[in-house]
Amino acid sequence: MTPEDMLSRLLYRDGLMLVVDKPAGLPVHRGPKGGENLEDYFDALRFGLPRPPALAHRLDRDTSGCLVLGRHRKSLERLGKLFRDGRIEKTYWAVVEGAPQAEEGEIDMALGHLDSTRGWWMRPDPLGLPAKTHWRALARGHDAEGREIAFLELKPRTGRTHQLRVHAQAMGWPILGDPVYGHGKREGAPPLHLHARAVVVPMRDGHESVAVTAPVPPHMRGTLDALGCVEMRA
Repeated sequence: MTPEDMLSRLLYRDGLMLVVDKPAGLPVHRGPKGGENLEDYFDALRFGLPRPPALAHRLDRDTSGCLVLGRHRKSLERLGKLFRDGRIEKTYWAVVEGAPQAEEGEIDMALGHLDSTRGWWMRPDPLGLPAKTHWRALARGHDAEGREIAFLELKPRTGRTHQLRVHAQAMGWPILGDPVYGHGKREGAPPLHLHARAVVVPMRDGHESVAVTAPVPPHMRGTLDALGCVEMRA
């Protein structure tokens, strides 16, 4: 990625925050093993400020879409509180293998760490932290091999690590291409079909919330076309 590429992914900018369209396959920050990451390119987003913006939250390496950045310390403190208090509305789009029987519903399933050797991997755990996800079916169909798939809107009510991926897997319809909780490691599997479609941030009390939408990533467009959702690809 070049500075120009980073600028081209800017979805929203004001004096307090930025929203960028994170590409799938690139981690947001440098992990213990190092390597390229999105933070490496934040200097291109200073826009005259003495320091680059910083992450207000995280997205998984293979998840694409709306990523919120704070432009300075006070804005990061504000964003951090909004995320902790659950006041930021996040909408994800996902294609799952299999399909829910109903048209929408709520998943209320606590999550805990899988074990001490698996880092951030999570599992359903009645003694874990509360986790809630609202889901709605947008379309249903079949992939090229004839397997049943569904296009879902997911709205996490909490912000647990890997929440959407674990909830989907536990319900019997793992997210397409998920290499950890689904079948994404099989030969010829597509990339993870999980996209942070939209975010609504009430940044200033008494003012209209900031609402931002990210375009569907290239690797999901063909799947949505096959499901008859061509008009939703933008």
